Amino acid sequence: MSTTYEEKADLDRRESQDGKQSDGTIEKRLGIKGFYYHPVTQVVMLGFVCFMGPGLFNALNGLGAGGQVDSKTSANANTAVYATFAAMAFFAGSINNKLGSRLTLQLGTTGYALYIGSYLAMNIHPHAGPFVIAAGAVLGICAGLLWTAQGSLMLAYPTESDKGVFIGIFWAIFNLGGVVGASVSFGQNFHSKASSVGNGTYIGFLILTLIGVAIPMFMANPDKMIRTDGSKVTTPRHPSWISEIVGLYVALRTDPAIILLFPMFLASNWFYTWQFNDYNGALFNIRARSLNNLVYWLSQMVGSIAIGLILDRKKLTRRTRAFLGWFILLIMVFVVHGWGYHYQKGYTRESVDVHNGFVPMDIRDSGYAAKIWLYIFCGLLDAMWQTTAYWMMGAMSNDPAKLAYLTGFYKSIQSAGAAGMWRADGVGKPYMQIFASTWALLVAGLLFALPMLYFRVKNHTDLEDEAIARMDDQGHVQPTEKVSGQ
Repeated sequence: MSTTYEEKADLDRRESQDGKQSDGTIEKRLGIKGFYYHPVTQVVMLGFVCFMGPGLFNALNGLGAGGQVDSKTSANANTAVYATFAAMAFFAGSINNKLGSRLTLQLGTTGYALYIGSYLAMNIHPHAGPFVIAAGAVLGICAGLLWTAQGSLMLAYPTESDKGVFIGIFWAIFNLGGVVGASVSFGQNFHSKASSVGNGTYIGFLILTLIGVAIPMFMANPDKMIRTDGSKVTTPRHPSWISEIVGLYVALRTDPAIILLFPMFLASNWFYTWQFNDYNGALFNIRARSLNNLVYWLSQMVGSIAIGLILDRKKLTRRTRAFLGWFILLIMVFVVHGWGYHYQKGYTRESVDVHNGFVPMDIRDSGYAAKIWLYIFCGLLDAMWQTTAYWMMGAMSNDPAKLAYLTGFYKSIQSAGAAGMWRADGVGKPYMQIFASTWALLVAGLLFALPMLYFRVKNHTDLEDEAIARMDDQGHVQPTEKVSGQ
């Protein structure tokens, strides 16, 4: 009889609790101190850190060209962001171990303030493009630190039964950053028909990101945190880079099906370039771009909740849900890109150049309603794609260590793809080529994922499928019977 990973985790939890009860339970804090040290409070604060940093970065990027007329500088800056992000993410775990999660988190937030400040500098000094690109490179390094610290704290605070709720709280607050940032931009630029964001928008964003830099200073030390079940928090430690190489190798050797998800990972940030710069940034004035940006991030929240409800529907088997999610993505990809092709074939870089007399579309212009609806569907597709990719990884394993490797693959490949695509936009590749590559890669990602779903996704994950969970300190994978105690 196979032992599920959930049964093994439950056994470990009960054994741990039995030992804890014999030694005496940890006294919980009461009053203001109890509220401050409550895990939910700290996760909410963590959410607001990412609200003020990555959330506002998303809102700024969603404006197209970072709110500027010149999309080349923005594209090159994003190339720098994702190139350094892809490299830094590999080493950030070891840095987090040395500095601690709070300091790592704070260092990570500073890059977002610098990046937004660089766009304000460019508004004041039009020739400050190199500074924006350099700030992008710094931001990539900081983003690797921030997301590593965020993941470390997010896994530490909840009990096993609360992880979904805590992650939901965090992502809801984080996504609101894009919504609020877009709302601020839309309000600031409602009466503007210019093609770039005013200084006031950048100043507002900069103030919010600086607040985000300060929040980690007021967060509790993880070592002093107590979970809701009375157990003391043990912050997860990331392996050194040498140990991580060994772990990555074991994950690939024992579960090579993950390679079939790599094209899907590559596509997950690839489409932002066309959506943000080559559609929103190319066709609309700043007022319309701001409104498009607002509805884009609102639709993200709707899309993630909608696909999440489908993927978690208990009346269907997990395999059925996997194929249903895949089919919904396939339909969405062809709806969005068939619709987008109808518009893309009607313009080029040269035809929408304001220096050639092009007048960007305003919210009051004829045909705008249909175009904003396409952008809404772009937001829905983005959220559904990202959520389903994470769900597919979760369907392959319940082991946090293995999931860390899988999400590491995801972030690195995702960032590398984004860097390449932003670079293609920065050197002026034709819009149609970028659009076609986006559509083709999304379809390829789904086609490659299909055999993985068929052969790898089961209705239950058994312990024998969890090689990393059965690996000892020397890197040897132990037999299931030895680990489960049968």
